[in-house]
Amino acid sequence: MNFQPLRTAFAAGLLAVCATAIAQDLPGKGIKVQPLQSSIAEETFQTLLVSRALEKLGYDVQPIREIEYATAYVAIANGDATLIAANWNPLHDDFYKNAGGQAKLWRQGTYSTNALQGYLIDKKTADAHKIRSIDQLKDPAIAKLFDTDGDGQADLTGCNPGWGCEAVINHHLQAYGLSGAIKHVQGSYAALMADTITRHKEGKPILYYTWTPYWVSGVLKPGSDVVWLQVPFSSLPGAQKGVETRLPNGQNYGFIPNTQHIVANKAFAEANPAAAKLFAVMQLPVGDINAQNLRMRNGENKAADIARHTDAWIKAHQKTFDGWIAQARSAAD
Repeated sequence: MNFQPLRTAFAAGLLAVCATAIAQDLPGKGIKVQPLQSSIAEETFQTLLVSRALEKLGYDVQPIREIEYATAYVAIANGDATLIAANWNPLHDDFYKNAGGQAKLWRQGTYSTNALQGYLIDKKTADAHKIRSIDQLKDPAIAKLFDTDGDGQADLTGCNPGWGCEAVINHHLQAYGLSGAIKHVQGSYAALMADTITRHKEGKPILYYTWTPYWVSGVLKPGSDVVWLQVPFSSLPGAQKGVETRLPNGQNYGFIPNTQHIVANKAFAEANPAAAKLFAVMQLPVGDINAQNLRMRNGENKAADIARHTDAWIKAHQKTFDGWIAQARSAAD
């Protein structure tokens, strides 16, 4: 009896089963992914974590490209890139809407919660002059305390041109009648904050905008080194118009707590259910982002350092990471 045809059929069946298993195990095999992030180096950690997970699913993940937010959303909407892992909601709502919104972009789940923003001054000056609200800087004597270039206006360390916070700060200065009292100082935020921190160390008054997760609040600690300034009323521009920024505790810092999301090209997400599921289930505590960002501030800021931080986070949270991968693979079945 000739068993060869039987053996051949068995082998073919085995290969088919193996191929199916591999396809399920690596649903992204052969598919390129292009992640984007802004020029904020501290976004690399959360972006690289997404890249690591995609690689585990077999995707051919390209090196992260830096591009400013407005252009990034358009590139993703047009299919020239795949995702951004630092979508701030609602701060980036105008960028999201202008790039095509839900018709071209995909967003499900929440990657990180409780991202805060606002204006701060040093505690020493706040206590000495009883400054608690930004509109107190309408008083020329108060504004002059924060004048670093002698023009009589308070100098506010602010946002890079093109960032979502730029529009909000400029709107606030107009809405609160502060455009003649406060100058929005822009440039390289990291360099400007380095100068601001130096002034604080020298005992000089400081006025600045910042956000969390970021390393600044690990160096200038709210409550002990600096204090948050309140705003006189809620007022936001564009898609955020009419949003109430007053918190349940009655404090109003002019911004509402944001959530961060992974935003992807809609066509890619629909064609890649494993990746879409991954984007929906990944969650990264804001405290972990803050801690990693502070390590960068303290000198561990090279690409190799950030890669090491990412791999260490995965190892320390292996069960969580493996759970994301398992859910993503199941979605591809």
